[in-house]
Amino acid sequence: MTPSPRRKSSSDALLPGWFAVLACTVSLAFAALTPDAAAQSGPAPPPSSATPPPAAPPPAAPPPAARAYTTGLAPMPGDIEVPLALMPPGTAVSPVPSDEIFPPQTIPLRFNHKKHVQELKLSCRSCHAGAYTSRTTKDQLLPPGSQCDSCHDVDHSDIASVKAGTDENGQCAFCHLGENPGAGGRVAAVVLPDANLRFPHDKHLARNIQCGQCHGQVGQLELATRDQLPRMAGCFGCHNMSGAAQGEARGECTVCHLTHPDGRLVQAFPTGDLLPPRWLHDAGHTPDWLERHKTVAGANSALCASCHSAQYCADCHDGRIRPRKVHPNDWLSMHAQAARQDNPRCVSCHQQQTFCADCHRRTGVARDVASGNRPTGSRFHPPPAEWTLAPRSARHHAWEAERNLNACVSCHTERDCATCHATKGLSGGQGVNPHPLGFEHKCRAAFSKNSRPCLVCHQSNDSFLRTCR
Repeated sequence: MTPSPRRKSSSDALLPGWFAVLACTVSLAFAALTPDAAAQSGPAPPPSSATPPPAAPPPAAPPPAARAYTTGLAPMPGDIEVPLALMPPGTAVSPVPSDEIFPPQTIPLRFNHKKHVQELKLSCRSCHAGAYTSRTTKDQLLPPGSQCDSCHDVDHSDIASVKAGTDENGQCAFCHLGENPGAGGRVAAVVLPDANLRFPHDKHLARNIQCGQCHGQVGQLELATRDQLPRMAGCFGCHNMSGAAQGEARGECTVCHLTHPDGRLVQAFPTGDLLPPRWLHDAGHTPDWLERHKTVAGANSALCASCHSAQYCADCHDGRIRPRKVHPNDWLSMHAQAARQDNPRCVSCHQQQTFCADCHRRTGVARDVASGNRPTGSRFHPPPAEWTLAPRSARHHAWEAERNLNACVSCHTERDCATCHATKGLSGGQGVNPHPLGFEHKCRAAFSKNSRPCLVCHQSNDSFLRTCR
């Protein structure tokens, strides 16, 4: 007996209809929450007879020029500080190059020296061949774009219309950073002002002075910047040597620095005034220079004369600008000894026939002053027994005249000397012989060279001159 089929209840009959109503309600609710969905989907598709729309293509890859490069933008990756061992010699005392000697530069380039030198095994001469024949800082030593064409997929034969290749390393943005505003797509220009310096690259390279001895270890850096330019303290490593080691690398300022026609250094530049550094003989013109300069000038006045004339110093020290603080307070009592020891330094500021003689006349310590005006017990020279009369001693005037005749003529004229030394009867001469022993055997050469000094004391027909003619 087969079982009869189960009868459906009323709830079983209503389930399919209720489920369909619930599904429609949920669909309408979601459609109400996302109103843009319908707008984005566009109009309803046509009947099944219409073909479906094609699928959207995937987004295109960015062109090579749009890549964000991270290397070759600074000397070190991430623009970290360059180790001192890789910097040019002298960086320890001069951290940055002088703005007056090396004006600021603009280098809108991306370049990796380390890759070219260490990986590609290129030498400095491969790109900077012009340095090996350069004799002036006005020479252009940066390689032209055409020199890069042999390795990069680019054509610089017409610089006004550079043709980029298809490879990534041939795109303009691979090396150039940005464009010149309003230049019609031309890349930003490299600005390298001429250095205010005399520097022959060829002479240094001929003496086997390699690039790293002036520019540091550029081959271990990425982008070479202005910081790799030489420092003056590094130059003195060779130019301040002594003897044969120095060679032609003299240490005078005018060897490297630009000069005026009178030989003084050019000091004023658009980027500032050229001033000595503190490490150079302590001559830095810092705020305490007014107090320190007397010591530096006294020890090495030639250093000051590299930039300043004697009139420059006099304009300050004559009392018109600064009070006279050149000498110590007791200088009047001490200056006689200093003048005898180092007369040339005195005449750098004072005129002997005016300043010195006028002061001596006013004070009565001078030969042409009336004896009544001379202060009691005051004399310029030692007593006559030591200064004038024989025998000669270390205090005799003959020794002073032979040692420094300029000091004598600051007060005396030839007539004063002839009063004693001329032949008797000539200019009131007393016939005192000023010549050393044995002079008559060599007077012929002196007379033939310049007879005028002889004729101050002797007449042309003087018998004493017969052996000298």
